[in-house]
Amino acid sequence: MEQRDTNSTPDDETIIANRRIRRLSLHLAPVERPLDQLTMLTCAKATKLSVDTQKLSVYMRGKHRDLQEKVFEYFVSRPDLQTPLEIPKDEYRELCWRQLSGLVREAGIRPFRYVAEDPSKYFAIVEAAGAFDMSLGIKMGVQYSLWGGSVLNLGTKKHRERYFDGIDNLDYPGCFAMTELHHGSNVQGLQTLATFDPITDEFIINTPNDGAIKWWIGNAAVHGKFATVFAKLMLPTHDEKGVSDMGVHAFIVPIRDMKTHQTLPGIEIHDCGQKVGLNGVDNGALKFNSVRIPRDNLLNRFGDVSRDGKYTSSLPTINRRFAATLGELVGGRVALAYSSVSVLKIAVIIATRYSLLRQQFGPPKQPEVSIIDYQSHQHKLMPMLASTYAFHFASVHLVERYSEMKKTQDEQLVGDVHTLSSGLKAYVTSYTAKSLSICREACGGHGYAAVNRFGSLRNDHDIFQTFEGDNTVLLQQVAGFLLKQYQEKFQGGTLTVTWNYLRESMNTYLSQPNPVTARWEGEEHLRDPKFQLDAFRYRTSRLLQSVAVRLRKHSKTLGGFGAWNRCLNHLLTLAESHIESVILAKFIEAVQNCRDPCSRAALKLVCDLYALDRIWKDIGTYRNVDYVAPNKAKAIHKLTEYLSFQVRNIARELIDAFDLPHFVTRAPIAMQSEAYSQYTQYVGF
Repeated sequence: MEQRDTNSTPDDETIIANRRIRRLSLHLAPVERPLDQLTMLTCAKATKLSVDTQKLSVYMRGKHRDLQEKVFEYFVSRPDLQTPLEIPKDEYRELCWRQLSGLVREAGIRPFRYVAEDPSKYFAIVEAAGAFDMSLGIKMGVQYSLWGGSVLNLGTKKHRERYFDGIDNLDYPGCFAMTELHHGSNVQGLQTLATFDPITDEFIINTPNDGAIKWWIGNAAVHGKFATVFAKLMLPTHDEKGVSDMGVHAFIVPIRDMKTHQTLPGIEIHDCGQKVGLNGVDNGALKFNSVRIPRDNLLNRFGDVSRDGKYTSSLPTINRRFAATLGELVGGRVALAYSSVSVLKIAVIIATRYSLLRQQFGPPKQPEVSIIDYQSHQHKLMPMLASTYAFHFASVHLVERYSEMKKTQDEQLVGDVHTLSSGLKAYVTSYTAKSLSICREACGGHGYAAVNRFGSLRNDHDIFQTFEGDNTVLLQQVAGFLLKQYQEKFQGGTLTVTWNYLRESMNTYLSQPNPVTARWEGEEHLRDPKFQLDAFRYRTSRLLQSVAVRLRKHSKTLGGFGAWNRCLNHLLTLAESHIESVILAKFIEAVQNCRDPCSRAALKLVCDLYALDRIWKDIGTYRNVDYVAPNKAKAIHKLTEYLSFQVRNIARELIDAFDLPHFVTRAPIAMQSEAYSQYTQYVGF
């Protein structure tokens, strides 16, 4: 470049050119930085906790680990049943069926008995099966939780006696035919008809239009012989209408011949085809043309039809019957929340182990450092690891509540579990879906290799966000229940345990923040679980009060539906805030209940990181209402970064405590030793 007169003023182009040259020179010859820039790292390493992985693992893994190990041991003994990386759809479906059949008929694992007797054992089996292959976990859920669960929960004694053994031993593979082409989340809008014929004592199942075709029905395309079909029950009347709509009910409909496996007359079955993921599950579409079934095939726990066509129910209205029916089907959401945590564990294990192994750059003339030692990498993975622990304890709590609900049938507990399962399923599956992409990116190019699993995990898990209830719809149910509890607070009603904080602390939370505590920034205060939980609940209470005011205001001009739609984003934020409060409360309890001092100290560190990271991510909300002063906000940010450093120093112990063997995680880059040799062997070296 031509040299300009030093006395002249350089033009803009020259300034830009010189800036580019300086930047390029820095890339070619980096400026040496003094070692004291690593003091934060050194400081964090100096305070490393001592963790007994075995003791922490025993506390984490629960009382049904023996069942999970039985699942793992079976598949270790049967390498022919392990899913290859590349497998055609039809072969994958047959392999998935052989995997399920092997577990049930060879290994003697009978999940259906636990659906009825001890749901916590059932969920443990589903988690282990899903960790081995997500398609297997979902196919198991379709057979036992959805098809089998509908027979158990919506039927009566005659149905259990007729179908239980066949469902249990896989002689009766079945489907759960609720979703239609035009209707998914709006179950009351289903169009399939079940019209009673009093002359033949039968129901006639009809698909009135193509929009009513049952769609995405697992087990339908290949293996299913029965389907629980959700349809409007229509009874003949003697008035001008001719029929009376009694609302959506469930019916057992045979779809294939038990001996020949041929599709039965009046039924059309089509394959939904290749999916983004879960291609081991045979999703199909069902259409019914005057299919006749016996009257006894009505699952009649909440409503029955007599021989002469009279309808009886212990519940007086369509809405009450519908609510009771759906209330018995929350097990699917519980399983998805629980299984999603398992997927997150696998992803975090792979990404963390690789980050400990992979070395890149570092101080001049010194060995390269592990990429997990970079603050940016810790920022990606350590709060995620903390969240995984938080979700683990929350999902365990959900399973415990669900099991208690099934035993007691307590009405308040039913509503509590319905809302908690909706919220946790929505929150955890959304978080896991985002985290899978972050974990892939954290592993660079090697994360893009199919053998390292992020692609299949991401694709298989993605549907978790929209089946068993779309996440946006489920969060609205949580918000609706919160508003109901808010209203009851002012009417003197009784709140269930999960919602007690709304009564106990609402007035405190909604008063003006204390200007003194708003400025406290000491580490002891910020790591106090009372401060953390109060902050979470304060945010929820403010959101609840403000959205209630907005809804009342907009209802006057827009009506109920219009007001809800106007405030929808506010309502979704409220629901997420409440679920985060529940998650933190359960994590704090888990820390307090841990008897081993070293494990408790590690869990306390992880819990603090989870809480403060969530507060910092929503710091604008707290600053806007002066709940947190500027100096305190800065202290929270600083402490969050420091806790991430500390968690990094026990990251290996924390992921080992998940106790997932290498043949479950499977990714070569997640091997505890010789990872690169495993990786190179895979590609043929």
